[in-house]
Amino acid sequence: MLQHLITQQQFALKLCSALGCGLIAGVFFAFSTFVMSALARLQPTQGIAAMQSINITAINPLFMTVLFGTAAACIVLAVSSLLKWHQPGAAYLLLGSVLYLVGTLGVTIVFNVPLNDALAKVEADSTDGANLWASYLGNWTFWNHIRAVAALAAAASLTIALCYPAAKS
Repeated sequence: MLQHLITQQQFALKLCSALGCGLIAGVFFAFSTFVMSALARLQPTQGIAAMQSINITAINPLFMTVLFGTAAACIVLAVSSLLKWHQPGAAYLLLGSVLYLVGTLGVTIVFNVPLNDALAKVEADSTDGANLWASYLGNWTFWNHIRAVAALAAAASLTIALCYPAAKS
């Protein structure tokens, strides 16, 4: 009975992690494929103001729960995969977790957030703002592509891991 409950919890954690990675991949995919292109078509003043607003509203409980909750689940799955390396699917759990933690969350923290912080400090209608905006668009979008691909690959890897039944301890 206890083993069945543990198996169900492991499956639920894998499923939630795969879905979280997929949700985040979708958000970043949208930015990579049309949001940033739409903002680039605006005058710098308008584009800066719009992105500043997006960056403020992105910090909300639902998005942050998915972004960081998925990271927490991936940490648990990574540790679990290392402790149970002999079990089928452990490599997929580790790969998916590392892709999300490094390629998605790590890139967000190291590259996208500092770019957002710099953008938040400029006046939208200033020369400095326009100059920053020109480089911001390319740099932010490049790193966003990386994190979108990493989140999608993480979702795929974790989905494959779901196909392997949990071994009995």
